[in-house]
Amino acid sequence: MRDTKESRLLLVLLIAIAFALITVDIRGGRNSPVDGARHAAAAVFGPIENGLSSAVEPVGNAVSAVRDSGSRHNRLAALEKENAALKAKLGSDDRNRSRLKQLDKMLKVAGEGQYGIKGAQVIAIGSAQGFSWTVTIDVGANDGIKRDMTVLNGDGLVGRVTTVGPDTSTVLLANDPDFTVGTRLEGSDELGFASGQGDRPLRVELLNGKAEVKKGDRLVTFGSQSDKPFVPGVPVGVVSRVDPSGGGLTRTLYVTPYVGFTKLDIVGVVVQAPKKDPRDTVLPAQPKPIPRPTVTVTVTPSADAPADSQQQ
Repeated sequence: MRDTKESRLLLVLLIAIAFALITVDIRGGRNSPVDGARHAAAAVFGPIENGLSSAVEPVGNAVSAVRDSGSRHNRLAALEKENAALKAKLGSDDRNRSRLKQLDKMLKVAGEGQYGIKGAQVIAIGSAQGFSWTVTIDVGANDGIKRDMTVLNGDGLVGRVTTVGPDTSTVLLANDPDFTVGTRLEGSDELGFASGQGDRPLRVELLNGKAEVKKGDRLVTFGSQSDKPFVPGVPVGVVSRVDPSGGGLTRTLYVTPYVGFTKLDIVGVVVQAPKKDPRDTVLPAQPKPIPRPTVTVTVTPSADAPADSQQQ
């Protein structure tokens, strides 16, 4: 097409229509009028994004081994066995060693929480479906993935599935401003709601305005009805700041998430919830305090000191 006045006008018009559809889509949420088109786009572009991940085939094969994690009662043993097989497959390449470490951590989280997971790779970021914090993963409806499933990795809560194509899915990340998840405070069991703030800490509103909470306290997901979109017990983050209690109905906290949202690679979609709430068992072990050495000084009178000074 030649660069004419008409072609430039057409381009501006198409861009305006695209922005209008994005706005309608974001405001519409689950009932978005363009949801059907979005699913069609996932079906068309998903295989293309999947093809771009062929360069990491060794890890792709490894993740495939994680996707069928065995029966509920023998899940931990099955995951440990598969993990040993993954180590043999991945070899000693530096990049694969890093991914193997991620798989190790994720398998440990799945075992401790008794979550049935489908392993996946992040193959694209910043979906063109909007200006939200999203990633595309290489599993979809053909792998048993459905909308509103919890997504985690070896560190904790990653997000939830929002759109599912045949072979790929879109995940809304927990730091997105439109993301909200119920939380429970470790130890005190105080409930609240965490919301994403982009590259800033999560904002949590505790339901009890007089709750006792301090910097360093930790939170996990509370869980949703029928475990969708969130299963319970997934680590969320650590309290970094607490707003002074002003006698209101709620109390505001700021939480540093466990997950680094800018460096996601290997993740797991929870396709089977645990039989019972794992509560705080999935949280990482608290670091042991380093003892500070104490120095005791003993003063002994000198033999050369004057007698009168010793008597004093």
